[in-house]
Amino acid sequence: MPCGSWPSPITPELAASTAGAIDWPLADGDILYWIETRPTEGGRSAVVALAPDGTHRDLLPAPINVRSRVHEYGGRPYTVAEGVLYFVLQDDQRIYCLNTRDPRALPVAITPAECGLRFAEPCLDRRHNRLLAIGERHYPDTANDLKREPANFIAAVALDGSGAVDELVSGDDFYAYPSLSPDGSQLAWISWNHPDMPWDRTDLWLADIGADGACRNVRHIAGDNAVCPTGEAVLQPGWTAAGELHFVSDRSGWWNLYRLTASGATAAAFPLAAEFATPLWSLGMSTWAACANGQLATAYTRNGLWQLGLIDPATRTLQEIDTPHTEFAALAAAGNRVWCVASSPTHGSELLELDASSGAWRCLHRLGDPHLDPGFLPAPESFHYPTDDGTEAHGFYYRPAHPGYAPSPGELPLLIALCHGGPTGATSTAYSAKVRFWTSRGFAVADFNYRGSTGYGRAYRDALRERWGLADVADVVAGVRHLAARGRADPARLLIRGSSAGGYTVLAALTFADVFRAGASLYGIGDLEALARDTHKFESRYLDGLVGPWPAARERYRARSPIHHVEQLDCPVIFFQGLDDKVVPPNQTLAMVAALHARDLPVVYVPFPGEGHGFRKPEHVARVFREELAFYQRVLGLARADH
Repeated sequence: MPCGSWPSPITPELAASTAGAIDWPLADGDILYWIETRPTEGGRSAVVALAPDGTHRDLLPAPINVRSRVHEYGGRPYTVAEGVLYFVLQDDQRIYCLNTRDPRALPVAITPAECGLRFAEPCLDRRHNRLLAIGERHYPDTANDLKREPANFIAAVALDGSGAVDELVSGDDFYAYPSLSPDGSQLAWISWNHPDMPWDRTDLWLADIGADGACRNVRHIAGDNAVCPTGEAVLQPGWTAAGELHFVSDRSGWWNLYRLTASGATAAAFPLAAEFATPLWSLGMSTWAACANGQLATAYTRNGLWQLGLIDPATRTLQEIDTPHTEFAALAAAGNRVWCVASSPTHGSELLELDASSGAWRCLHRLGDPHLDPGFLPAPESFHYPTDDGTEAHGFYYRPAHPGYAPSPGELPLLIALCHGGPTGATSTAYSAKVRFWTSRGFAVADFNYRGSTGYGRAYRDALRERWGLADVADVVAGVRHLAARGRADPARLLIRGSSAGGYTVLAALTFADVFRAGASLYGIGDLEALARDTHKFESRYLDGLVGPWPAARERYRARSPIHHVEQLDCPVIFFQGLDDKVVPPNQTLAMVAALHARDLPVVYVPFPGEGHGFRKPEHVARVFREELAFYQRVLGLARADH
């Protein structure tokens, strides 16, 4: 049977059902909590509690969805302290509290209704009986004020029943990581302003908290352009039990851990040509945690693969923890116990517990286990290849894999090029249905970390500055040609897919390069000018760095927008779009579909009412797989298997 037609047990429904995820573990006493995203429950995020006896339970029944919408992408939507759960409800973005020790208790709202407020990253300030959180105030549209941006600030939310929400820190465009010292006397945070993104330049601040709860003696700790002329991106301030402030900075060209010394200077905890952070797309992301014994538990990446480790600041040594996992995230610690979310090429989200004293680890909870024959799970093969500027780009190759089928003698596999979103982001080597669904049917998959991707240092991340639509497209094209020249793909049967920013790379590659037979754009961008005008606050100036200052660089925006060059696009395209998307509005997809229809090109348009930026309902995710497979099989003239 030819590649692309193999029957597979990974049905669209199975692929959709294994897409759940674990995030943001934290401990309160002897109870461990985390957020669990469940496609089978309408994509809701549940709060789960794990007792010492190993039993776990949901704290809130379905359909309650715990999710923040700050920056639209959200972030950590809850905290637990002294037995009380504080959480953000998706439906109204209010903060609620729940006494977890009383089985009869019901959630109680502690922020006011209908005030346009959103919250993320809550933490308890015991000394002042309040929550601190990132706040975002949205204003109603009026005839004279249609484009007023939301206001972001660090909020102080009273817990006395008054519903009062005060702006503790304000004035900058964005805030993240409000972090109280262990004794509650100091507050650290980061902020940044347009046109920077949090991976371009941020500032780290530290303030004393007075008896009245106000911030005093505010001082600037890091984020100085004199230290790093290209901009210093500071992330993840946090404290050790001894009251030492640590943070992540890329001032060396790599996101490494630093500490604030008693003299007010900063010192690297363990310099390494590796990335100890990821771009701040979601508030509260954490790749390090402080242990009681003074060690720092860390996750870091080199060459696209993640490692778990323990840094001893006293000896400036790093102990690597040996596990089969290739990705780690969401680190948290209490005492000498560390928790993180891990994944591997054969398993999805797993919740790990690490003993920092011994280095021993165990899996506490696992999601998305496909229970498949290992013959369906090809290992990611790292590869690199030259780019047009003389450097190297990177990717992972997955061969077609099926225990009952193989390419016929002399047959080269079809290949799907995957373009990750962001574009400031990276591929994942974790088990993913979006890869194995295809490889089990005889498709090869190449997942690209083109220039601009994270995990390879600041210089590689900055290589896409003002070159989006050029460098990323060139790297994907060069990558598939590199693989085809080595017999890893059929050069006549190359396909390309991507979502969001990756969808833009797809449409740009189909428009400006004659390499691919067909493509799939999931809520992708066809008009850069429209995106600059219409997108939400967090990304409203993102294109200044990726393309050029708007509107001064208008001609550059038009030159790189597929919508203005549809006469150059001559192959079939399938589009998927959420109709409630606030990040990439539906008008982007609708304009491209109409333009290609006008040219009588084969176009498929699949809209999803009620979906935003990314699809959460399992029936919608399954439909994407089903429609896309049928589309490719039609384009390539392949027979359709039963599954």
